Amino acid sequence: MNFVAMDFETANRTSESACSLALVMVRDNKVVDEYYTLINPEVPFDPGNIRIHGIHPADIKDAPTFPQIWPDFKDLFQLNTLVAAHNASFDNRVLKSMLTKYDILTPNFLSIDTLKTSRRLHPELPNHRLNTVSKALGIDLEHHHHALADSLACAKILIEEDEQFGNDAIKRMVRLIN
Repeated sequence: MNFVAMDFETANRTSESACSLALVMVRDNKVVDEYYTLINPEVPFDPGNIRIHGIHPADIKDAPTFPQIWPDFKDLFQLNTLVAAHNASFDNRVLKSMLTKYDILTPNFLSIDTLKTSRRLHPELPNHRLNTVSKALGIDLEHHHHALADSLACAKILIEEDEQFGNDAIKRMVRLIN
């Protein structure tokens, strides 16, 4: 499979508050590249979010804003690109909200949610949180809620599911984001 795994962390409970982003590029079921950045969300941080991901306002003080980083990876979001995320509705919503916030055209792309794939393909698990699925599949997730660690885990989950259950089982769970 060829796809991009994506994960955002947010400064607060609003979807237009992305404070970090990671993208992991996969070609032929192999991780071939990684992208990680902090983002200055230009909004206040919520203490609860800081407790989850450990990113503080001081960490993003000199970080680029979303419009400054979008050109770095916008070409990955094309109609023929598959973008994976664990709980994709959250990450897709954050992406769309950040694009809307800065009046940037929202691209169309294909999306797959490893939360949903794991529910369908691994119903025996007690829950389908990223750390639970990772542990069950023998995937290292040292820094849960760090965007790069979470993106890598998501990528490895989808690779493992593709290898175990086949491409057809995966394709049935892809949807178009527009």
